[in-house]
Amino acid sequence: MLGRPDPAAAGHNCAMGLFRRRRPVDNRSRAERRAETEAAKAHLQAFAASRIGVEAFLEPATVLDRLSLLLVAGDGESTRRPVPDEAWARKWAASASVPYFNAEVSGYPQRLREYNRRQKLRPEG
Repeated sequence: MLGRPDPAAAGHNCAMGLFRRRRPVDNRSRAERRAETEAAKAHLQAFAASRIGVEAFLEPATVLDRLSLLLVAGDGESTRRPVPDEAWARKWAASASVPYFNAEVSGYPQRLREYNRRQKLRPEG
């Protein structure tokens, strides 16, 4: 190449990848991830077993949060736990006999918003 220095000769690495997407770094060990998944499974199971009319909503991963499963009871009470992937969430919902929805597609139920509003209006003490 005329007029352009050879980056390899200067000790530079040419593979910069300026436009590649960075994947989030998960520094947890396999055992830690498995323990978190088992804890989430136990919590979700206990919530679903102790409430009436529970539905599951898969929430997409965001910059701040990992993929998660939101369970909403018939009265609007809810709980949320991170899940490994969509297949795991679908399998869990089927095994727990809980209706499964994708929150990106279906949105959240009105009873969830009403429950949260009632909790904010409730006097503390």
